[in-house]
Amino acid sequence: MKFISWNVNGLRASVTKGFEDIFRTLDADFFCLQETKMQAGQLDLQFEGYESYWNYADKKGYSGTAIYTKHTPLSVQYGIGIDQHDHEGRVVTLEFEQFYLVTVYTPNSQDELKRLDYRMEWERDFQAFLAKLDANKPVVVCGDMNVAHQEIDLKNPKTNRRNAGFTDEEREKMTNLLANGFIDTFRYLYPEQVTYSWWSYRFKAREKNTGWRIDYFLISERLKDHLTDAKIHTDIFGSDHCPVELDLTF
Repeated sequence: MKFISWNVNGLRASVTKGFEDIFRTLDADFFCLQETKMQAGQLDLQFEGYESYWNYADKKGYSGTAIYTKHTPLSVQYGIGIDQHDHEGRVVTLEFEQFYLVTVYTPNSQDELKRLDYRMEWERDFQAFLAKLDANKPVVVCGDMNVAHQEIDLKNPKTNRRNAGFTDEEREKMTNLLANGFIDTFRYLYPEQVTYSWWSYRFKAREKNTGWRIDYFLISERLKDHLTDAKIHTDIFGSDHCPVELDLTF
């Protein structure tokens, strides 16, 4: 089974940059989106053979997640069941016979870390949500998790030490999640490979490959034997992020 995750940084904008052709070329079983920046009814984008599930933020033009799937889910959940967190359209969960699929757009801690305290609350509650799912059946969780976990995961670790996405607090939360039964699939398969998934639109960052790896596929450890590959599609444009891929065999 082929899974794709992509922060499109505005789906309507991405559609003008070739999104539909990219979607068809990648031909995934599951295609997860973050930062759709849409409300219901603003764009009717359907693909033959796929169902789609959308979680919209209350605030217009902000956040938002979606999943296109070739496989009909047993159940669908929007958000994580905590009102404080569930107004920004950040999570969609589909249940299948052998696993849960969760797509997430993790809150950014923002300039001067003004949302770091909230981010820590989110991390606590989201990880509890994943643990509850994982107690029932294995989990595949993907998305823009807004953290470069290790120094290898960003171009300039020293100068970014206290910047959003590379604070000790955020990195520790990812360490904690991995210690509690999840695998970072790309890093597991490619422990020393330097590849990024996001580049700032400023300072010709993508041209210079001054990037960060902040888009992930994590899986429950007991899915490890089903893992065949993980990829980062740095050759695909249309957003400041590129798509990431997971391949599992059942």
